[in-house]
Amino acid sequence: MAHPTVLRGLVTRYEALSAADSAAASPSVLRQREDVAYTLCVSTGTRDVRDALRVARRVLEAAEGRDAPVASAAR
Repeated sequence: MAHPTVLRGLVTRYEALSAADSAAASPSVLRQREDVAYTLCVSTGTRDVRDALRVARRVLEAAEGRDAPVASAAR
């Protein structure tokens, strides 16, 4: 599994590339989106970009939970 920082970048990039209207998007943008989708799938061990996004978001949520400060029990 890719590091959460890598996954965050891939998800952000995929979402940005997907925001463009597919009919109006240039072949270059469509190719970049395909490349990012492939990388997301490889990075998450999935075969479908929708599954890859779900897995990546779960990993990111878990990573954010680990980064949250933990209250001290010694109070």
